Amino acid sequence: MDSQSHTELLDLISEPESVAATGCTLGFLTDLTLKTIHLYGESTAQKICSEVRLPFTHVMDQVFDYLKREGLAMVTGGQGFSEQSFRYVLTPKGVERAQEAVGRSHYVGPAPVPLAVYNKVVRALTIDDVKVTPASIKTSFAHLVLSDVALARIGPAINSGHSVFIYGPPGSGKSTIAEASSRLLTGHILVPHAIDAGGHIIRVYDPQNHEAVPADEPPAGVPVTPPEGRWDQRWVRCRRPMVVTGGEMTLADLDLIYEETAKYYEAPLQVKANGGMLVIDDFGRQQVRPFDLLNRWMVPLERRVDFFTLHTGMKIEVTFDMLLVFSTNLAPKDLVDEAFLRRIRHKVYVGNPTSEQFRLVLQRVCEARGVQYTEHGCKYLIDEHYVKAGREMRGVHPRDLVEQLIDIARYNDQEPALSRELIDEACNSYFVEM
Repeated sequence: MDSQSHTELLDLISEPESVAATGCTLGFLTDLTLKTIHLYGESTAQKICSEVRLPFTHVMDQVFDYLKREGLAMVTGGQGFSEQSFRYVLTPKGVERAQEAVGRSHYVGPAPVPLAVYNKVVRALTIDDVKVTPASIKTSFAHLVLSDVALARIGPAINSGHSVFIYGPPGSGKSTIAEASSRLLTGHILVPHAIDAGGHIIRVYDPQNHEAVPADEPPAGVPVTPPEGRWDQRWVRCRRPMVVTGGEMTLADLDLIYEETAKYYEAPLQVKANGGMLVIDDFGRQQVRPFDLLNRWMVPLERRVDFFTLHTGMKIEVTFDMLLVFSTNLAPKDLVDEAFLRRIRHKVYVGNPTSEQFRLVLQRVCEARGVQYTEHGCKYLIDEHYVKAGREMRGVHPRDLVEQLIDIARYNDQEPALSRELIDEACNSYFVEM
């Protein structure tokens, strides 16, 4: 990030010094405060500020003054002379207005940031800033056994920050490759608790998909504290996310999710993945035609923006900034046409392991599981249950077979080992002739 972009980012995430600087109106903050007191009961100004993530000075003090002036809330006491320690309770008039506000939206929590500001921050901390090298690829994938060809294609795909198509037979390690790739997405990003799109609230921060960075961890691309004052607490400093969805995904999951009862929105998967990686696993097995699913990504992939329609008919534009990964066991020709494949920047084929790669994976798995590895046992496994059986090797087989072998040995109260007997039992219970 250059110095100008860094300065612009600091301006966007610095603690607001006025109500106007929050991007919210005084009326909106009033309603949010009333709903907060209505939910938690008698509360100190400090607690309310903590809940809405806005500073008392120059922002929330204006809201509290308005509440008292309009007879919506009253002070019931406090400790010392600090106004932040004053305890507030709603008046009957305040309760009535709080209930009206709840009727419009049940949202209670951190104040939202404006959509325009969100889009700028996402672009400032773009996935394009991530850079990997052959050395970092080698380190990150050291625990996997992959061909040099596959590794040479994964690196540029990550650096592209756009899209990659990973395909190959089942059990070849495609999901593991995606997970290892996500660890190369260095740098921190900022995720808002919620954004405001024309008066509509969209929740974005999701603890299931966003890993917050501890406050004492040094920043990586995001300043902890701007030069002047604190940074806006409505943002959460997070690691670049990896959001995974599989065969359960539908087209509806890619649109804003409107909570009919709560009357606010939940951000879709691709918005939660902004700044990181979105993996469409088991592509082709969703409950929607591959063509329809791929067609949904055409505009975002080409223009780096996504469009959504609110339930009111209002259309909004949200920055689309992530590495989009399609992972499939099916043949590309059966899923996509040539026109779409042109729009996918990189294609990575992950095939079955060679005998030597299979041996190396088996050796590593045995070491990790505390099973003594022997060349004799490995040779017997390959000859008897692959060569003679006419069975293809899969990258996942060594792990599964060793775990199967351990289960059988534990049941028989014996030490797990690569013996012929345990190998035969493990294979006979694991493989199913189709």
